Amino acid sequence: MSRSLTVVSGLSGAGKTVALRTLEDLGCYCVDNLPADLLPAFVDSVGAGQQRLAVGIDVRNRHGDLGSIGNWLSAVGERGYQYRLVFLDAADSVLVKRYSDTRRRHPLSQLGLALPDAIALERQVLRPVRVLADHRIDTSAMNVHQLRKHVLTELEAGRTPGLTLLFESFAYKRGLPVDADFVFDARGLPNPHWDPVLRPLSGRDAAIQDYFAGHAEVRAYLAAVGGFLAEWLPGFESGSRSYLSVAFGCTGGRHRSVYLAEALAARFRAEGREDVLTYHRELD
Repeated sequence: MSRSLTVVSGLSGAGKTVALRTLEDLGCYCVDNLPADLLPAFVDSVGAGQQRLAVGIDVRNRHGDLGSIGNWLSAVGERGYQYRLVFLDAADSVLVKRYSDTRRRHPLSQLGLALPDAIALERQVLRPVRVLADHRIDTSAMNVHQLRKHVLTELEAGRTPGLTLLFESFAYKRGLPVDADFVFDARGLPNPHWDPVLRPLSGRDAAIQDYFAGHAEVRAYLAAVGGFLAEWLPGFESGSRSYLSVAFGCTGGRHRSVYLAEALAARFRAEGREDVLTYHRELD
């Protein structure tokens, strides 16, 4: 596996923290607010034991001119790392509303600027980073869950050649995932929700997994869906698409659908697939 560095940058309030945490969940060694001029030293110090690195660099940078980020990334490349620069953006009106909703202070507010002026200055400071970005993500119309899924499917799906499998869970009461390739209904399976001991848990917990493993109809359901996917995946791999999304739905999106998504993901990982991801809409 080649060594890689993902630099996540962008406007404050555009979702950098969500993107970094998603990359961390996927196995990246992540550091936020790294001084940009320390990028070469960073990969030197931690790269020996880590194949995949991710750092957050933004307007809080206090060391060096961000106009030199191209030189620092070039130095990272000389050290044998594949790198990419991801820039998250959003409309000014959206950023203002997000700050209003969270009541957080903008990093440049210490300069005595009004929020719109601070955002305008931030855009100016980050312009060299935005120009060099390999990926630009506009999060204006995204919530936290949609941004996380975008990182999973758009950024990580293209990390290595081949088809990435995304197994996701959802609750029917909150609507279908509009971009799923396959949707399977789990509402006909036994429901641990009615057990007061199991109700607070999720399909990720061992007690729930033991509950479902004890039901023959759940085992048959997994075997049928897994067999279907195994038979038809080669056809999708021969095409040009980079990922396939398989969604499981139940009433609350907490027990049955989560368990099925995790169980199928574990099966295909065990069969040697490297790019297998999970996303739980109601839990994440």
